[in-house]
Amino acid sequence: MSEEIVHVAVYDALADWEVGYAIAHIRGEMAQRVPGRYEVKTVGESHEPVTTAGGMRILPDLTLAGLDPAGSAMLILPGASTWEGGNQAFGRKAREFLDAGVPVAAICGATAGLAREGLLDDRDHTGSAPESLRATGYGGAARYREAPAVTDGDLITAGPAAPVEFAREVLDRLGVYEPRVLDAWYRLFGEQDASAFAVLAAAGPR
Repeated sequence: MSEEIVHVAVYDALADWEVGYAIAHIRGEMAQRVPGRYEVKTVGESHEPVTTAGGMRILPDLTLAGLDPAGSAMLILPGASTWEGGNQAFGRKAREFLDAGVPVAAICGATAGLAREGLLDDRDHTGSAPESLRATGYGGAARYREAPAVTDGDLITAGPAAPVEFAREVLDRLGVYEPRVLDAWYRLFGEQDASAFAVLAAAGPR
C-alpha cells in the first residue's frame, strides 16, 4: 500500500503539545515494527525555518503555494499566538481543502483563524472558548459545542486542553485504527487505563 500524506502546518510559536499525540500516532503506534499507512510532512508559508512555542526549529518540507489538497489526506492546523493577527494564508488553504472534500483538523487558536475565514459559520465546532470565537466576528456562535473536540463532516476542531481528544478524532477520521483499538488507544492515553495497553500492543495500523 502506498503511503498517503498528512500535512501539518508550521509557523512561529506553534503549540507543539497540541498536535504531538496526533502526529506521533498517525504513522502507526508500532511504526518501528509495522509500516504505517501515512507519512507526515510539514508545510510553511515559506521554506524558512520556524520556531515552535517549545523552542524547536522546524524546516518546512514544502510551502503553502505548493500544497494541493488532491495530494493530501488531511491538513492539521496547530494553535499558536500568531493566529491572533496572522496565519490567514493557512485559513484560506483550509477553505481549499474543505471545498475539495479533504479533511481539516484545527486546535486552539487555529479555530479562530477558521472562524475569521467563515469556515465555522455552518459547521458544528469547538475552540478555545466561545468568547474568543465571537471576538472574530464570525456568524457561527449557534454551532459552538461545549466539548473537548468536535467532528462535523470533514472538519475537526478542538480546544487547547484537549490534545488527546483531538488526536482521537484525527486518528478516527483517517481510519488509522479499527474502533476497538482506537477505544483502547484513548483509554490508555486519555484515561491512563493501563489495561488498554495489551489491546494496543497487539494491533498494528490498518
